[in-house]
Amino acid sequence: MNILLRFVLRVAITVVMMIIGGRAGAVMPADPSGTWLVEDGRARIRLERCGPSRDRLCGFIVWMKEPTDKRGQPYRDSQNPDPDKRARTLLGHQLIMGLQATAEGRFAGDIYNAEDGKSYSVSIWRESPERLKLKGCLIKFLCQTQTWQQTLDVVPGQLVGLTGDLNGPRADKEWAVVPAPKPIPAKVK
Repeated sequence: MNILLRFVLRVAITVVMMIIGGRAGAVMPADPSGTWLVEDGRARIRLERCGPSRDRLCGFIVWMKEPTDKRGQPYRDSQNPDPDKRARTLLGHQLIMGLQATAEGRFAGDIYNAEDGKSYSVSIWRESPERLKLKGCLIKFLCQTQTWQQTLDVVPGQLVGLTGDLNGPRADKEWAVVPAPKPIPAKVK
């Protein structure tokens, strides 16, 4: 009888754990942090965790095949709807804005296109350890998917510094790391 009771309890616990796990429903996406070569080879994008609790995903241009125009000047974000951002160089700027994890095991949110100054809906997921899928949509049924390849090497002209450092990309002010508040000294009586 004791063996039968243990067996029933184990089965019951297993069933309860499966039900609880099934209700969670959310699949944690594989972390796509790293540097990725875009499908057409024109740029490398560094994806990293961002936001106050580091639960979002941001992306920065860290290398461009052609970072300067015909005059030798760096390409600028001239189409940006925010006049304060039009003078910034494209190399180092943020184009993926705080994507959130989804129940489908992806990250979703907005991507900025400097060529037209507009933002589009995007979904990102790892297809394999070294391949990333990116699906961008103008509207629900007008979507395009690209495959990005992970890069582990560093090429000439690539930004390698931490975000916000001298030789690193620059986060938009809404995604920049906010310094921790300074402790208030206790009053001595």
